[in-house]
Amino acid sequence: MYSWEVSMTLLLAKQIYDTAHLNGTFTLRSGQVSSEYFDKYLFEADPDVLRMIAKQLEPLIPSGIEVLAGLEMGGIPVVTALSLQSGVPAAFVRKKAKEYGTCKLAEGANIAGKRVCVVEDVITTGGQVIISTQELREAGAIVEDVICVIERNPDGRRKLEEIGVRVHALFTMEQLLNARREG
Repeated sequence: MYSWEVSMTLLLAKQIYDTAHLNGTFTLRSGQVSSEYFDKYLFEADPDVLRMIAKQLEPLIPSGIEVLAGLEMGGIPVVTALSLQSGVPAAFVRKKAKEYGTCKLAEGANIAGKRVCVVEDVITTGGQVIISTQELREAGAIVEDVICVIERNPDGRRKLEEIGVRVHALFTMEQLLNARREG
């Protein structure tokens, strides 16, 4: 990697952290109260940061991928930006198939018989990616890869590898924290 690429990657990591890291009083999903919170939707809603994310995610798309499948809800803006950057068609994956109209799990590009790469914003436990991967496979997609912006916990990677999915992460949470300290 060239030094300017390293600088751009470090800059993006710092921008993601600075954009999404909040101080205050927050009740977490676990019920615990924290003085810090990482709001991933803030970096997804910033067009300059999202554009840079898509540019840096594009080289992570495995060769031969025919469809990028963004998971509801955080993966949708990321997959849209990545599809625009790469030219690879996008599908938008619901947590639950619609019960009306087309009754589809995945809207947009056809996934049946296609090499599909799941796109997610943050992977922590891998739970939703595992569920969605299994449902996409049942719908006829060939899913062997997932791309994420942030890998929050290595346990998620381990669980995904157990079901035959390779994880391609732009950053780990540790890298974001280090970028904040170095910047």
